[in-house]
Amino acid sequence: MASYTSDAPRVTSELSSCGSHLTIRVYGAFNFNLHRDFLDSYSALPEQPSSFSIDLAQATHLDSAALGMLLLLRDHCFGAEAEVSSGAVSLLNANEHVATILEVSNFDQLFDIR
Repeated sequence: MASYTSDAPRVTSELSSCGSHLTIRVYGAFNFNLHRDFLDSYSALPEQPSSFSIDLAQATHLDSAALGMLLLLRDHCFGAEAEVSSGAVSLLNANEHVATILEVSNFDQLFDIR
C-alpha cells in the first residue's frame, strides 16, 4: 500500500495536449478533505474539456463526500442529464474496495466505470 506524506498532492490533473480530455488522479482516501483540491482540478480550466477520466488506481477509500464530489463534477460539466453511454466522465482503475462502494451506490448508472 502506498504511503503519502502530508505535503504530497492527493489530487493531480493532466489536460491532454489538444485540451479535449482531463485526467484527474486521486491518491489515498478520497474524502471531504480533498474537496477544494478536487474542485480546483477542473473548475479553473480556461476551456471545458469534452471528456474526463477520474483515475482511482491509488485511491484507498471513498466516502459519501467523494461520491458527492463525483456527482458535482458530472453536473458541472454536463448537467444532470448526461448520458452514461457518452463516456463523458469515466471512473478508472478502482481497487476492489472502491469498486464495491461505486457498485453499491449505483454509480454504474451515472458513470462509465472501467
